[in-house]
Amino acid sequence: MLWLTDAIEAVRDFMELGGPILRWIAITIFLMWVLIIERLMFFRTEMKGMADQTRAAWESRSERRSWNAHQIREQLISQFSIATNQSIAMIQTLVALCPLLGLLGTVTGMIKVFEVMAVSGSGNVRAMAAGVSQATVPTMAGMVGALSGVMLVTLLSRRAAREVEFLEDSLTMDH
Repeated sequence: MLWLTDAIEAVRDFMELGGPILRWIAITIFLMWVLIIERLMFFRTEMKGMADQTRAAWESRSERRSWNAHQIREQLISQFSIATNQSIAMIQTLVALCPLLGLLGTVTGMIKVFEVMAVSGSGNVRAMAAGVSQATVPTMAGMVGALSGVMLVTLLSRRAAREVEFLEDSLTMDH
């Protein structure tokens, strides 16, 4: 149990070291990962059933060649596409937001360094170090957050496109 309190204390110290922008980066990364996990769970559980329901709805139609049938097929494919691509755009936005928030942390940390230099001159190295750490830690955290999500969001978007394409190919127009 001691390791847990040590870990919590280390995270708290790290969050204090990075300043207020680091909290926003942590919230952004948390939301990004919640959405990634939700999409992974959707692909493992609900998507197959949804694809089967869509195929069953299409196969139950007696007529599949008319313009009306073609429009119904497009609607079924679109509904499936919307369900599989849900939240992927938001994940991509959060991935792109992480480095931008890191840059904002860099700017606010450098402003703190310049304030220290203006008040006490460049001789107070200890006071400037807090601003430098506040400038570099959010940058690193933003980049780590973006890198952790960029690969998975690419895999998720490719999988969604592939599943929609498989469904589209399986809804045949014969009859």
